[in-house]
Amino acid sequence: MKQDCTRNPAAYTVGCEDYVHVVKFNPFDSGDACSLIAYGGTNFVVVGTCRFQEEDAEVEGIQYKALRTFNHGIRVDAIAWSPESRLDALPPLIRFCTAASDRKLRLFTSDLQDRDEFKVFDGHTDYINDLVFAPKEGQEVASVSDDHTCRVWDLDGNEKAHFVLQSPGMSVCWHPEEPFKLMVAEKNGTIRFYDLITHQAILSLECEQAPLMSADWCLKNPLKIGAVAGSDWLIWDMARSSYPQDKRPVHVDRARLFRWSRVNENLFATTGYPGKTTTQLLVHHLGHPQPILTGTAAVGSGLTWHRTLPLCAVGGDHKIFFWVTEM
Repeated sequence: MKQDCTRNPAAYTVGCEDYVHVVKFNPFDSGDACSLIAYGGTNFVVVGTCRFQEEDAEVEGIQYKALRTFNHGIRVDAIAWSPESRLDALPPLIRFCTAASDRKLRLFTSDLQDRDEFKVFDGHTDYINDLVFAPKEGQEVASVSDDHTCRVWDLDGNEKAHFVLQSPGMSVCWHPEEPFKLMVAEKNGTIRFYDLITHQAILSLECEQAPLMSADWCLKNPLKIGAVAGSDWLIWDMARSSYPQDKRPVHVDRARLFRWSRVNENLFATTGYPGKTTTQLLVHHLGHPQPILTGTAAVGSGLTWHRTLPLCAVGGDHKIFFWVTEM
């Protein structure tokens, strides 16, 4: 891993029509060589495809194509992709859900031609921090909010489950190998796992520090959980303890987001709080004492990893920034 830890400019950038509040790669196979990506602006969502030279020698740098712009009417705060999204279907199917500052979820379905539908899910009474689709069939959506609840919805917007939390819900994760469990991370530093059949909490992990701002469940190893709380990142191995095995201070001002790479169980990224000018992105490898990549984005927001490459993206001012990590 010969990477200089001084500031790395983004490997690629894509210009956008607006400030990018959130960006999300589709984590599921869409049946196409290109990757689906969505970003949220002040009142719209753009869905596009990307292909990188790391996966296709005929591409120079990045090949980005906007497929469709969806009117959203309000700022987009979070986006979740449905596993049902397929580019190889006839007609294609695009499905994603958003959370917005009006405390509502919106489910969008499109064939990228003449059929665009959306439904509004109403029920949360405060800001929604995160949402996720059921990873196998995509027939349910889970969301967590500052209203101290985690809710599970069907695709018609009916509430199927409702978990009362002890503090604001910051992150919610659904693992494809554990389809009947939901991971919910709370701001007070507790991470709980809920059984979706009995609707009971079955396991909890403790940060012992707050505020916990973001947590993620490792795709490559379902026993690994990572989070950021205060200015530290923390890693749990659930086979060993309900307390973190590893923790390190990383962002001076406080850490904001934690995301595992989807291709390597030892690789993850964290972001600092959006500063007045720049946001710091750090990519970490558990085998290395220091971050292996440091990037900055002008007032960046959002953090997402590519499905099959060690490549992550952050939104910013009229741009999406992409960084490539050597494994």
